[in-house]
Amino acid sequence: MVGIALVALVGFFTLRDVLTFDTLRDHRETLLAWRNANFLIAGLGFIAVYVTVVAFSLPGAAVMTLTGGFLFGIFPGALFCVIGATLGAVAIFLAAKTGLGDALHARLQDRPGLINRMEAGLRDNEISYLLLMRLVPVIPFFLANLAPAFLGVGLRNFALTTFFGIMPGSIVYTSVGSGLGAVFARGETPDLGIVFEPHILGPILGLCALATLPIVLKRFVKKKDVA
Repeated sequence: MVGIALVALVGFFTLRDVLTFDTLRDHRETLLAWRNANFLIAGLGFIAVYVTVVAFSLPGAAVMTLTGGFLFGIFPGALFCVIGATLGAVAIFLAAKTGLGDALHARLQDRPGLINRMEAGLRDNEISYLLLMRLVPVIPFFLANLAPAFLGVGLRNFALTTFFGIMPGSIVYTSVGSGLGAVFARGETPDLGIVFEPHILGPILGLCALATLPIVLKRFVKKKDVA
C-alpha cells in the first residue's frame, strides 16, 4: 500500500498536466491514425493504461473515459472503459485487503460505533450497498475501491458490482467522448456535468432506488417479525 501511495503521489504531480483535454486535443490526429492502423493493440493498450490509472489512483480517469469514446465510439469504448476500470479497482482492492485491510478490519471490529453499524449493514445487504457506492456519482471512485477492502467485502461481489455499477456512468461519458471531435473543432471543452442533467441523472437515480429496494424490504420484514 505504501508503494501505491507513493506512485499515486508522484503521478498526481507528473501526470495532472498530461492526462488532460488539451493533450487529447493536440494529439487527436496522431491517436486516431494509430488506432486505425493498430485497432487491437490500441484497444488493449487503452485498457492497460486505464488499469494503471485506476490501480494507482492517478489523475485523469474522466479524461480516459472520454478518450475511450473518442477513439472507439460508445461501443466498444464503454466496454473497454468498464473492463479497465474494473481490473484497476480489483487491483487496488486486493492490494488494500492484503496490505492493511485485514489488520485494519480486525481493529475496526474491536471498536463499537458507526463503523460497526456500517459493516453490519454492508454484510446484510452487501450487493445493494456496493451497487449504491458505484451508482451514486458523489462518491469518489478511489474511496469506493478502498472502503470495501477495509470492511471485509468479498472479491467476487466487489468485482461484479464494480463492473455493472459503473456501466451507466461509463456509457454516458463515452457517449460524450464520441462527440469530442466536433467539440474540439469548435474550440470548446466537453461538459462533464452532463451526468447531473435531469434526463441522465433520473435513470441513474432510478437504478439507485432499485439497489436500495432490497435493503428497505429486509428492514420492513425484520420490523414485522419483531412486531
